[in-house]
Amino acid sequence: MNGPHPAAAGLAAGPAQNPAQDRILDEVWAKSVDRSGRTGRVGRAERLTEHSRATWVAAGTIADRIGSAGVLAGWSSFWPLVTLAALLHDAGKVAEGFQRQVKLRGHRWGERHEVLSLAYVELLAGGLPPADLALLLAGVGLHHRCLRSESGSGALRDLYPESAAWERIFGYHPDPPPGQPNGQVPAPRHRALLAWYAGQLGLAVPQDGQRRLWQRARDQFARLRVAWDAPVDPERGLVAVLFQGAVTLADHSASAHVPLQTHLPLRPDYLAGFGRRPYPHQERAAATDGHLVLVAPTGSGKTEAGLGWAARQLPAMPGRPRVVWVLPYRASIDAAATRFAQDLRPAPGQAGAPGGASAEAEAEAGADIGVLHGSAALSVLADATEDDCVPTAADARGAGARAGAMRLFAQRFRVATVYQLLIGAVAGPRYASVLLEQANSLIVLDELHAYDPQTFGRICAAMRLWEELGSRVAVVSATLAPPMVELIRETLRHPVSVHRAAAGTAPDRHRLVLDERPLTDPSSLAVIREWLADGYSVLLVANTVATAQELYRVLAPEVDPADPDATLLLHSRFRARDRAAIERRLLARHGERRPGQSARRGGLVVATQAVEVSLRLDFDRGATELAPIEAVAQRAGRVNRLGHHPEGAVPYRVHRGERPHPYPPDALDAAWSALNDAPGPVMSEQTVDHWLTLAYRTDWGRRWAEQARHSRDAFGETFLTFTEPFTDRTEFLDGLRESFDTVEVLLEADRQEYARLTAGPDGHALLGAGLLIPISYRQWHTLDRTGTIGRGIPVVDAPYSPEHGLDPDGTHRTTTPLPSAEDTVL
Repeated sequence: MNGPHPAAAGLAAGPAQNPAQDRILDEVWAKSVDRSGRTGRVGRAERLTEHSRATWVAAGTIADRIGSAGVLAGWSSFWPLVTLAALLHDAGKVAEGFQRQVKLRGHRWGERHEVLSLAYVELLAGGLPPADLALLLAGVGLHHRCLRSESGSGALRDLYPESAAWERIFGYHPDPPPGQPNGQVPAPRHRALLAWYAGQLGLAVPQDGQRRLWQRARDQFARLRVAWDAPVDPERGLVAVLFQGAVTLADHSASAHVPLQTHLPLRPDYLAGFGRRPYPHQERAAATDGHLVLVAPTGSGKTEAGLGWAARQLPAMPGRPRVVWVLPYRASIDAAATRFAQDLRPAPGQAGAPGGASAEAEAEAGADIGVLHGSAALSVLADATEDDCVPTAADARGAGARAGAMRLFAQRFRVATVYQLLIGAVAGPRYASVLLEQANSLIVLDELHAYDPQTFGRICAAMRLWEELGSRVAVVSATLAPPMVELIRETLRHPVSVHRAAAGTAPDRHRLVLDERPLTDPSSLAVIREWLADGYSVLLVANTVATAQELYRVLAPEVDPADPDATLLLHSRFRARDRAAIERRLLARHGERRPGQSARRGGLVVATQAVEVSLRLDFDRGATELAPIEAVAQRAGRVNRLGHHPEGAVPYRVHRGERPHPYPPDALDAAWSALNDAPGPVMSEQTVDHWLTLAYRTDWGRRWAEQARHSRDAFGETFLTFTEPFTDRTEFLDGLRESFDTVEVLLEADRQEYARLTAGPDGHALLGAGLLIPISYRQWHTLDRTGTIGRGIPVVDAPYSPEHGLDPDGTHRTTTPLPSAEDTVL
């Protein structure tokens, strides 16, 4: 790993001001008095000089993390310009209108301080080369709002047209509105601030000459428009979005007083810490430089192989790379984060007391793993970019939002879904920092199989962007068909190493039984009842929540009623906190079998595809509805997971049934044909590989590959090309949301609790995340045919219980969405 980036170094304190200037600047605030206690400065305001320097330092820390990765390697001035923009971004808060706003409760200035900040860019950096100056102007002037918007959403170009009365707005107004000053920037205040900035930069104090601040702001805003109003080269546009993201992230960090972490929970010698010798495929993964595809059976250590690969990359990458573990289902990220927190290394002293914590306390506390919490994360990001200076209840919410936003970025190990990363493609002040944080990262895609061809293609488009940002990609899966591997290799420009676990890595674990009758058929239920009567633990996997709920209602009363964990239901339509509780109970009851354990552990679990990823479960018997061939294999991986069952290979039943929903009928036909044509009945790793080959050789498989390629190219062109980097793209959210077919809703019964958790001095959106329930976008759309999500979390009135989850058939959208939450898709 390289040393600190030059932009992160040399930030010694500037020369002292003279006493008169010190007194003036002590009264120039950037933030109002903190009455919430969230910023660590309770009872006092934050001076403009204090915040400016903190943002400058934070920008240097971000530069130290990302370095000159990927496309940034060709822009040597990028990080020095970011730190300069961070220093100057709030200079316009020197205006008297702004000062009254932060000091007088209820007072509003009504103008944009960042536009006035452009005057100080001219004074202190106006001689930069045009390309550098254009970036600097964008970072300073656009850290709160976009330049252009097709929807009239308050973009700066609309607020400050060429005909604007610049002198009256930012200079002298002979007849100002009530409560507003005649002049905006008193000369002594301006001279003191200019001298302070010059001192920080090691420059002589610039001479004002005859030009007024409002004239400088006007002219630099015009230059900003000329530079960025028209489409630009895609690379320049991408760099501009990253620049905007760096400035907004530095601002978030300084405002929240939450620094970026330098500790990575992953040891550089990760595999060496094993208590046993790694599998050969794990060793090959950990010896791979560059992109990786690893195919290995469930239970053979794919996760550890991915971590070993990530550890291998660290010394060859600039800065301080971040690890991003990507899962296919939002419902599985909390379980994965919990697992990593237990298995990885906490920071020294993380568990608490000054002077450090004991090794035992650190181990109990677990590693600090970042998690993106769906719509709550979007709400936090949106609130964090709003004006943060009005001394009202909204100010307390904003402070909480900024602290929450930094919790999304502080850690160097994050668990997320693909969509939560692609939200950065929307860019703008709200989301550009999400895109920036994907630069110089190690991105591990866990079980990439679990997508339709359109989504798989979009993910490939994202891989290409990640590579352009200097990141490296690993794909780890038990079931990755040949067309998927081929598509990954042709998408990425650098070589991709492909490793497969050796034959015999996992023992034969299942005896396949194929049944044309539905899983809900009386004859099928009779088999299940016999298993339960014999004391076996049984996993049933349905393709829809409705079928899972139906099976659970029929069978649960017949299992031991005295044992609260004897029968459990798991699907995606639970409140997040209820689902987490169910997962803990599942793992306690049905965790991985150890050698020598009893053959029969009892109990029934009914689940949907939510059980396919992240949960280390192990059952005696299993049955599933027919699904795409990868899902059939993945579901089998939760039955006799490690092959330690005393009976050897155990029964695993696949029921075809009559209803293909929610999968395409031809995908199920291809799967059924492969299951019948492959050798059996004992399933081995080679059997699964043979299934994949047979299924994707069909007409359906060829169409799948064509659709995935088309989706990759179309998505990259539409969403991941930044020729208009500062045009508001929030309308893309609707398309992006619909393409990933998921939205989070709140129960009407939880409205008051959600409001209590997310509002007030101690609330923010992350605290309400545990109450949200993911449903499909199509289901949500049928509940609200007349409107869009807007900035509200949809509220539904539907039957719900912590045992059964949500019943969507009875839902209806209420007429008033909750306030303060942003789009419901992350």
